[in-house]
Amino acid sequence: MIYITIKDIAKKLNISIATVSRAFNNKNDIKLETKKLILKTAKEMGYRPNPMAKKLMQKRSLTIGIVVPEFLNSFFPEVIIGAQEILFQKGYQVLITQSNENYETELINVKALEDSMVDGIIISQTSETKNVDYYQHLINSGFPIVFFNRVCDEISASKILFNDYKWAFFATEHLINQGYKNIYHLKGKESLSLTNDRMKGFVDAHAKHKLALSKEQIIPTGFDIEDGKRVADAIINSGKIPDAIFASNDPSAIGAMQVFKKRGFVIPKDIAFVGFTESRMGAIIDPPLTSVLQPAKEIGRQAARILIEQIENPVNYKPQIIVLNGQLNIRESSVLEQN
Repeated sequence: MIYITIKDIAKKLNISIATVSRAFNNKNDIKLETKKLILKTAKEMGYRPNPMAKKLMQKRSLTIGIVVPEFLNSFFPEVIIGAQEILFQKGYQVLITQSNENYETELINVKALEDSMVDGIIISQTSETKNVDYYQHLINSGFPIVFFNRVCDEISASKILFNDYKWAFFATEHLINQGYKNIYHLKGKESLSLTNDRMKGFVDAHAKHKLALSKEQIIPTGFDIEDGKRVADAIINSGKIPDAIFASNDPSAIGAMQVFKKRGFVIPKDIAFVGFTESRMGAIIDPPLTSVLQPAKEIGRQAARILIEQIENPVNYKPQIIVLNGQLNIRESSVLEQN
């Protein structure tokens, strides 16, 4: 491929390179007719500005890194779509990496984005992330970073959060209002604040309705379909079958549902299910899964907005914490016909 430079344009028009440069930069010390001729000639020759040169002059790459733990759940792609809407409008490109729920991979991704000279990073941590020293180092050095969804409370940085406690409470209360009394909670990873917020909502809903709650009703599970399957098998094998299950996310709920169905249980007659994060798979399985909808695209938009604000106003910027709301989408997995 042949690249046309400003030197080529200057040679064709028999003018100086400086004159061509002044035309491209819309300077006033050049005749209007000359400027029009230069721009017309550049277009005819197929000239395109060198983006790297422009970035070096601005001392910015105009590129943002996004790090997510996985792509299996439609939540994270939706967040990325929302972030891109804002970033593209502002002239930024996006580099996307996924960590496969592995902290070492997450750290490699972050360092690779640094090496690519991104202007900032939007990140949701893996469920394995425990050591946050590197992130604190980035923040202390003034590197723009925004966390969303899966965050660490110890880090003082901008965060886009969802009201996990409130909607876990409502999800659990929905099951209670349907008449289910013995409800189990499939708990997420301990290291994440959202795990504890969702568990607390589950516990407080029981307290409000004066329902007894034992330790065995809260089961450390994880976030994957396989996690849900493993726990469901263990529950069935124990012989202690709950009335309903509220899972910390949709994949673990779906995995558990698959096992219960395979082993002859009718949903929701024998056992009801509620998930969290409103995955596409949850809406099409049989029966469709009741789940909490998080505004994924808006989470992405908000993360992009405050990251740009941090990049463009580094001196006066102060970390922001934005908490968004959602809704409970009630479907057949948790509603008995007579209700």
